[in-house]
Amino acid sequence: MRVLAIETSCDETAIAIVDGQELPRGGTSFRVLGNALLSQIEIHKPYGGVFPALAKREHAKNLVPILEAALEEAELLRGDTRALAPETRAALAQLLEREPGLSEKLFEFVSECETPDIDAIAVTAGPGLEPALWVGVSFAKALALVWNKPLVGVNHMEGHILAGLAKEPPNGSVNTSPFSTRFNLVISGVEMPVLALLISGGHTELVLMRSWLQYEFVGQTRDDAVGEAFDKVARMLELPYPGGPEISKLAEELRSSAGRRRLGTVSEGAEDQRHEENPFVLPRPMIHDNSCDFSFAGLKTAVLNVLKQREGVSACDRQLIAREFEDAVADVLWTKTARALDQTGASTLVIGGGVSANIHIKRVFRAAVAREYPHVDLRIPSATLTTDNAVMIGFAGYCRALRKDFAGPATLVASGNQSLA
Repeated sequence: MRVLAIETSCDETAIAIVDGQELPRGGTSFRVLGNALLSQIEIHKPYGGVFPALAKREHAKNLVPILEAALEEAELLRGDTRALAPETRAALAQLLEREPGLSEKLFEFVSECETPDIDAIAVTAGPGLEPALWVGVSFAKALALVWNKPLVGVNHMEGHILAGLAKEPPNGSVNTSPFSTRFNLVISGVEMPVLALLISGGHTELVLMRSWLQYEFVGQTRDDAVGEAFDKVARMLELPYPGGPEISKLAEELRSSAGRRRLGTVSEGAEDQRHEENPFVLPRPMIHDNSCDFSFAGLKTAVLNVLKQREGVSACDRQLIAREFEDAVADVLWTKTARALDQTGASTLVIGGGVSANIHIKRVFRAAVAREYPHVDLRIPSATLTTDNAVMIGFAGYCRALRKDFAGPATLVASGNQSLA
């Protein structure tokens, strides 16, 4: 089954064509036939974050060129001049009336190519920035109308879970980089229950999947998401946007310069050692709380208080604060996840979302799982599948389409706060 997937939840415009097939012994094999993505990071950098109205405008400008690039890469673009019926043009214009210029670009494109050989169209319906989501949803509806294909609304966080579960086939793949021509991945051998730690700019939550595509929350943030905390602390340290990678870079530079000296963590009972190594000692919010919930607002405020107590911050201070902040985040994330593993008896742990690309967090989780939970299968996506992309939406769209979980044009809506459970 071939699924054309559309992602516009934030500041990446992405379209992918994913071909999924059931494996004889269970699981699914995915071939990514085409994948095009355009990031808006440079456009939003002067604002220190994503400006929703600007993101919406850029999605409308970029969707048709991105669609053409993805179809061409998948070798599904065939020229065929045809005239759209007046009623079809009117319906498309109405669907895209809030996206200036998009309907004209789409009219021209679909009038010059034949319907591609796809079986369904999947689109991120939420969560995310609602104005940005609506551009993708409206575009998907328009394509479904003119190409007569079924629609699937996808939860963005479900995409992150499935991307995290995907791995290379046992016999290797053509190419595992989602930004190369074609590559293969499989989702197989997944033992239930699955515990997912979803960490991104807008989410920090622990989700349990006891059976496929059925979710329940185990824990979630009570205030800031972890990615949001990274970005806010980066602004305090006068680091460029996006802040997470900048903090990680400083922290890793300091760890590297310290050679092989062991860095203490609260979870390993080395609080005194950590204090000796770093004069900036930050709290680990809610780490001793019996729940699996998170809180990062206090950690962010603690950084602000440290900075207020100093007349200036040197380059060395920035490194020390970045490392201590990242250590604190990793301590909290692992402690809460370990508690959730104990409470749920999960056999598989998957980490998804943009923050799962963080080198130190991955290092902490790999070491801790190997040491404390050797029976648990830890799955972390490749770095290029951690950020927002259409490949993961294609995975989720395929799984939903198999269940005939289609949406009608009238019922498919964008929801900025859409929840998994």
